[in-house]
Amino acid sequence: MAEWDYEQLWKETLDHIRGELGEQEFSLGFNIKYIRSTEHEIVISVPTSLQRDMIQKRYLTTMENKLKTLTDKNISIVFEIHSGHDKKVDPPSPPVPENTEITPALPRPQKRDLQLRENYTFDKYVIGENNNFAANAAMAVSRNPGNAYNPFLIYGGVGLGKTHLMQAIGNYLLNNSDNKIIYITAENFTNEFIQALQETRTAVFKNKYRYTDVLLIDDIHFLQNKLGTQEELFHTFDALYNSKKQMVFTCDRPVSELKNLSDRLRTRFEMGLNVDLQPPNYETRCAILKKKIEAKNISIPDEVIALVSKNVSSNIRDLEAALIKLIAYSELVGKSITLEIAQQQLKDVFASPRQSNMSIDTILRVVAEKFSLTINDLKGRKKTQNIVFPRQLSMYIVRQITEYSTTEIGQSIGGRDHTTVMHSCNMIEERIRADPTMDSIIQNLIRAVKEYSAKS
Repeated sequence: MAEWDYEQLWKETLDHIRGELGEQEFSLGFNIKYIRSTEHEIVISVPTSLQRDMIQKRYLTTMENKLKTLTDKNISIVFEIHSGHDKKVDPPSPPVPENTEITPALPRPQKRDLQLRENYTFDKYVIGENNNFAANAAMAVSRNPGNAYNPFLIYGGVGLGKTHLMQAIGNYLLNNSDNKIIYITAENFTNEFIQALQETRTAVFKNKYRYTDVLLIDDIHFLQNKLGTQEELFHTFDALYNSKKQMVFTCDRPVSELKNLSDRLRTRFEMGLNVDLQPPNYETRCAILKKKIEAKNISIPDEVIALVSKNVSSNIRDLEAALIKLIAYSELVGKSITLEIAQQQLKDVFASPRQSNMSIDTILRVVAEKFSLTINDLKGRKKTQNIVFPRQLSMYIVRQITEYSTTEIGQSIGGRDHTTVMHSCNMIEERIRADPTMDSIIQNLIRAVKEYSAKS
C-alpha cells in the first residue's frame, strides 16, 4: 500500500476513537501526529511519555484491531516522543525601524481552574498549633505531588480551613507546574457521575478523572450511602494511585466514623497521610483576625480583636462572620468600631452555645457530681456499671455540645482510642431510643454544664 493510504487508514482509526470519546475529550487526550509507515507498522509521535503510556494502556488494542478490520493485516503502532511536534512556527517578524523602543512580551498567564478561589493560598493561611502539622504536610504535598504523601486527607469540623488548605495545594501547583488539576466537591462529583450514566458518556467521565495529575475532592462524607459513586471513585483512586498521581480529600470527621462507606474505599482513604484540624487557640484566633483586617485595609483596635478572639472560639468561619458584622455596622452607620460597639453588636454571637468555650474537664466534673463519682473515676480504667455508664454519658455530652473530635475526647478521658468514644456515643443513642426519660436526663446535665461554665 502507498504511504498516503496508511495515513488515511490512520485518520479513519482516529475517527473511530473520536466517536467513542466525544470531541472535547478526544482533543484533550489525543495530541498525536502521523509520521510515517511501513507495510506492517505505523509510526506516530506524541509530546510526552505520559501521554504515550496512557494511549498504549487504554487504546492501543482498540486502534490495532480497527486497523486489522480495515486492512485484514496485523499492523503495529509505534510511538515516538517529539516534545515539539505541536509547536507552530511563527512567520518572520517585519523589520523593526531604528530608534523604536521594544517592549518585552509578557508571559501568558496560565489558565486558571475556575473552581479554585484565588485567595485560598498558603501565604493567606494562618498557621498555629491547631493546624501546624496539616499545613506543613500540605506544603510538602504541593512541592512533590504524587510522591510525598498520597493520598492526603484533611479532616476536621466545619469552618476550620480544610477547603482553604486543599485549594492552596491546587493554587500552588497551578502557578508552579504544568500539572492538570481538578478540584470538585464530592456532591458535584456524584452529580456529574449520575449525569454521565444518564447520557451514556461514562467513558468521557472516566477519562476526565482517571487521567488527571492532581485530583482534589472536597467533603467526602457526602459519599455515605452513594454506593455507585463509591464504586466509581474506588476505580478512579486505583488508576491515579498506580500512576503516582496526587489525590487530596477533605472530610468533616475521621474516615473511620463514616457510615455506609465501602470497606475497600475506606482503606484507600486511610492508606496515606490523614491529618486533623482543631479549633484555633486564642493566639491563632488573634493572628487570623489581624490578617483579615490587614487584607481589608481597615482599622480595628487591639482590644476589640482581643474581645472577639476570647469569645469566638468555635472555628475560623465564625470568627470571620463576627468581623464582617462589625465592619458592616461601621460602614452603614458611619461609626468607628469601639469596644462598646463590639460588645453590643456581637452579644448574641458571644452568647451562642457554640462559643461557650466549655472544657472537657468541666463536663466531667458536672457528670461526676451527678453520679457521686470523681473525675479520676471517669478517666480511669474501672469497668463497673456505676462508672461505665456515666463515662459513656460524659463522652456523649462532650461530642454533642463542643467542637472536640473523637480523638481529642478519647485522649482527654483516660487516653482512650477514638473508636471507644464512638462506641460510647452509640450506646447512649441506643439507650435514648429505648428509654424515653434518658433524653431528659441528658438535657438536664447539659443545662447544669452551661450554668457551671457561666459561673466559672
